[in-house]
Amino acid sequence: MAMTKQELPRTYTIRTLGCQMNVHDSERMAGLLEAAGLVEVSRVPEAAARATAAGDGGADVVVINTCSVRENAATRLYGNLGQLLSVKRDRPGMQIAVGGCFAQQMGSKLLDKAPWVDAVFGTHNIDVLPVLLERARHNQEAAVELEESLKTFPSTLPTKRESAYAAWVSISVGCNNTCTFCIVPHLRGKERDRRPGDILAEVQAVVDQGAIEVTLLGQNVNSYGVGFGDREAFAKLLRQVGQIEGLERVRFTSPHPAAFTDDVIAAMAETPTVMPSLHMPLQSGSDAVLRQMRRSYRRKKFEGILERVREQIPHAAITTDIIVGFPGETEEDFQQTLEVVENSRFASAFTFLYSPRPGTPAADREDQVPEEVKHERYQRLVKLQERISTEENRALVGREVQVLVAEGEGRKDEATSRITGRAADNRLVHVALPPEFTGTIRPGDMVTAEVTYGAPHHLVADSALSGGKFEVRATRAGDAWADREAKLAEAEAEAASTAVGLGMPTIKVRSN
Repeated sequence: MAMTKQELPRTYTIRTLGCQMNVHDSERMAGLLEAAGLVEVSRVPEAAARATAAGDGGADVVVINTCSVRENAATRLYGNLGQLLSVKRDRPGMQIAVGGCFAQQMGSKLLDKAPWVDAVFGTHNIDVLPVLLERARHNQEAAVELEESLKTFPSTLPTKRESAYAAWVSISVGCNNTCTFCIVPHLRGKERDRRPGDILAEVQAVVDQGAIEVTLLGQNVNSYGVGFGDREAFAKLLRQVGQIEGLERVRFTSPHPAAFTDDVIAAMAETPTVMPSLHMPLQSGSDAVLRQMRRSYRRKKFEGILERVREQIPHAAITTDIIVGFPGETEEDFQQTLEVVENSRFASAFTFLYSPRPGTPAADREDQVPEEVKHERYQRLVKLQERISTEENRALVGREVQVLVAEGEGRKDEATSRITGRAADNRLVHVALPPEFTGTIRPGDMVTAEVTYGAPHHLVADSALSGGKFEVRATRAGDAWADREAKLAEAEAEAASTAVGLGMPTIKVRSN
């Protein structure tokens, strides 16, 4: 009987642009595709071998989960799609789907510039992705479907989580704020809160699967509960999540200064599993600019929040967001931002050059700050924050840190004989292994070491090199990671062993 090559399973890859909410949405998209019978391309070596520089990964289905907040989002997307066009021409049956905030904003107009895209879906209807791909394949034309409001709460959808040891859990979607620079409320809609019982059930489920860290997600987490009439609901939720047995680390992002209350600070301070890290977006240190941004807090309130947090959580690492060059920003306004940054001693800051977002009030203003002025101010801000971050990190030398070992965080780990992960305060830490170390340390395990050096964006804990502190604690999360890796290896071996068969065999694709 003649030898015939087995047909490979249909594969997918997802490229995520933007915020943590998009990362979590991509996990939902992966779960939907797996439930529909597709396989992540890295698990099919023969398919992955076809990967090109276009970022297709060798997959049959490429999904791009887009962002409208980040600068040059449109330019990046259309550039990526242009690269994928040549790949699609050479790969029969390949499909490209575009979802997320930019897709919600553009809808079918996206096809005017990229008519080779097969499916367009928005932030409110992630669940239709497999159906749109099948419709496009059957009809041989692009399938576009958008919803004006949320149709299915994302957390009810199948999920393929990126990490075995840490999980995102949405507590709400959408936003009720009206910041003049932000397009998110238009694209993700009004805030909708999940019921506390549903959130706790999901957290319990991911802990049962091995996760020891959970990050609660929302566009404005501390306004959680307004929808069902409980303004103290977020603080209560933090305490309840923190009591779940087996969960070692609880984080949340992002809060809004206007709605950040003392009961949340108390919950953070009094719940041991809530980590001493806080992301508190400043945006500007000028009251005049904050007013024009329609941010419903002022400098004094913001600085008061930081003061009270540090009173109750002295070692808290506080990070922030800052926009440089908002329309009408004067040098005096910018100096006030620099003053707040100097006084606040942020562990790090996400700094952005203001860029107009179509559909936002700020984009239509005539007093746009010249590009050269924005760039000059931006460089001054970055230089200041780099100095502060370096000083704050160097002040930690000699302190013991517990590091949750992460996968893929340390690009130079192999060359430097280190492992990398996050400390309790969410700082990135590179930990040296003892000389001639022969043990096993897995992502999800905990390592305790002493900080020996502080750089602007990370800590180094090389205490083991001089016989100092180095302890490893194997965890359930490490077990879960190892179990997942074993199952993936088994699936890859199965796929490889059946790549060539007799006659016309079939392959059974297992969905997670």
